[in-house]
Amino acid sequence: MAAFSSWFWNERFWLPHNVTWADLADPAPGVEYPKAGHLLTALPLALGIFAVRILFERFIASACARRLHIQPGVGRRAQPNAVLEKVFISITKNPEPRHLKGLSKQLDWEVRKVQRWFRHRRNQDKPSTHTKFCESMWRFTFYLYIFTYGVQFLWQTPWMWDTRHCWYGYPYQVMTRGLYHYYIMELAFYWSLMFSQFRDIKRKDFLIMFIHHLATVGLISFSYANNMARVGSLVLCVHDASDFLLEAAKLANYAKSQRLCDFLFILFGVIFFITRLVIYPYWVLNSTMFESWTIVGPFPSWWLFNILLLVLQVLHIFWSYLIARIAIKAMLRGKVGNDVRSDIESSSEDESSSTTDGSKSTHLSSKGENGTNGHCAAVKARRQNHNSW
Repeated sequence: MAAFSSWFWNERFWLPHNVTWADLADPAPGVEYPKAGHLLTALPLALGIFAVRILFERFIASACARRLHIQPGVGRRAQPNAVLEKVFISITKNPEPRHLKGLSKQLDWEVRKVQRWFRHRRNQDKPSTHTKFCESMWRFTFYLYIFTYGVQFLWQTPWMWDTRHCWYGYPYQVMTRGLYHYYIMELAFYWSLMFSQFRDIKRKDFLIMFIHHLATVGLISFSYANNMARVGSLVLCVHDASDFLLEAAKLANYAKSQRLCDFLFILFGVIFFITRLVIYPYWVLNSTMFESWTIVGPFPSWWLFNILLLVLQVLHIFWSYLIARIAIKAMLRGKVGNDVRSDIESSSEDESSSTTDGSKSTHLSSKGENGTNGHCAAVKARRQNHNSW
């Protein structure tokens, strides 16, 4: 174990030339440098955030949902049937027409009745709009809080106004109380997302999002361990800028306020494009790649850090394309439609209103229904980022 630890924490990888861990071990009185052990504080804090979330959704978000006439519960439940239940669990949740005919003959039911049973049975496993509203309200509240805290903190720092201060004196940069709280709170939140993902609304990209949260935790931990927390705080703030608007658009959609949903989505898209395609490359990447090269010089972990940030920029371009594509489709339809994943996470109210089992609610109906069964357009197109940090 000692050999692995020595290999993993190799100074020649983590630190600039002529700097050792011993140089950072005993700072002057009142001075604190980041230590990897500090990151362990995020684990109990993540459990605390998870507990707060449960209470928030149960007593605050749920009350707000009811006030907006979004009631809990699911649609009609399928009547117990051992044969169909076995097919549903073991074979398929959406049988093809030939299978439906075979089951109708076996049970002496009409094909339409078998279709209805499978539709009701699928709805039992789907979350209601009330559940999704509560989840989005929690995310909106936290994202708004952490973005506000981040802006308030960074406003008082020199590196907010001159990014070269991210590298002056590196790696002998003091870990201030405000920067520590900002970093640990963000890290704890993403740990809590990993915990809560197993009880949240189940989506088809469950594994992708789990890997994303794991990668985000790794990026935050990596930048903290080698004391790149100053520039890391800028990356966090840039990514937090649009997240609460995304959740606000979803809340408006669930509350059947289409105009507000459309406005918030447009605002989200504008902020997303500005922060991810303009501010991030010209402000953050310029500092990590060029200013740091001039002031500190490259070293192995510097190369890895910048490669990861460049990969992140590629993802920004991809997500921006998805959002733009959905926005264009929305303008052609006249309003914002459902999320690209709404066929998976649509509420139980939606499918029960379908006239055929094969139709999927990936678009709003031509009658102008509000589409509460899905998220307001693109609401998850960027969620594979849920901030990408």
